Amino acid sequence: MNNSALPLMAMKEIPEANSNAATITALVKDGGTVVGYQLSNGQTLNKSEGVALAKQGGIFGVGIAERDGTEYLKSVPDGTESNNLNNLPSITATAMQ
Repeated sequence: MNNSALPLMAMKEIPEANSNAATITALVKDGGTVVGYQLSNGQTLNKSEGVALAKQGGIFGVGIAERDGTEYLKSVPDGTESNNLNNLPSITATAMQ
């Protein structure tokens, strides 16, 4: 198996984005833990809302992964490091309130 396929295997689903899909511009964190996502359209979603929107094709460049029974978004590898979710800026969870 070629190593480039490994990140895709870690995802349980890669939804096809709609033509008007937003991108994630920042991670919402609480104490260092990702609790949500800020989108290019200005919307801020908690983790489960982000997963639901991605499944509907509303977020570009992400797949759905799962850890300990909780789904979350993960960057689809495209060869560009700067747009990986872990390289995006973070905002505090208070921005969601």
